[in-house]
Amino acid sequence: MIKVLIADDQELIRQSLQIVLNTKEEITVTDAVADGQAVITSIRRQRPDVILMDVRMPKMDGVQCTKIIKDQYPDIKIIILTTFDDDEYVYNALKYGASGYLLKGISMDQLENAIRTVYSGKAMINPDIATKVLKLFSQMAQADYVISVGNKDAEQLSRTEWKIIAQVATGAANKEIAEAVKLSEGTVRNYLSGILNKLNLRDRTQLAIWAIQTNAAQYAQEEYGEK
Repeated sequence: MIKVLIADDQELIRQSLQIVLNTKEEITVTDAVADGQAVITSIRRQRPDVILMDVRMPKMDGVQCTKIIKDQYPDIKIIILTTFDDDEYVYNALKYGASGYLLKGISMDQLENAIRTVYSGKAMINPDIATKVLKLFSQMAQADYVISVGNKDAEQLSRTEWKIIAQVATGAANKEIAEAVKLSEGTVRNYLSGILNKLNLRDRTQLAIWAIQTNAAQYAQEEYGEK
């Protein structure tokens, strides 16, 4: 059973999401709260697996709340759910460890899929802002948000893993990566899990930032003749 916490300052949205999600198989809503402080309190009572987090809430906004939660409860997955596709919010939410960023206009089926996706350990980014997110990865890589990986860890990577990392740096989805490296999506997922373990990285977001910082695409091309 996937336990979901809803955080939104609009009562109608909270109630609607709670009603619909409780009808979904193997999903249960543990609580529905109106601000970031209430999120922290609710987590202590009954720890959820996934949080649907609005950005603009009173007392504590969703981005600040995300930072606090990921510091204290790194296993909890957070989907930022908002009507605002604001650069600063996208940047900070991903920087602090959000697993997904979706606009409220998506369908309930898409939202359900997003919940199941992040619960399984993957990232979920709304297609409408995927290009913006990739640009933000580049900004983060060039700014003060540095992802450190030990040289010995990087030396463990195989040719195929470098090829996959180069694709991640372009913002490619698993299906696109699979087509590029001529592997199945399942095999790509397994490779990605292994890469994260080898590099001691938390998630795909950190891998993408590190890949941009290290110019992985150029390295893969020079070492293995791959674009």
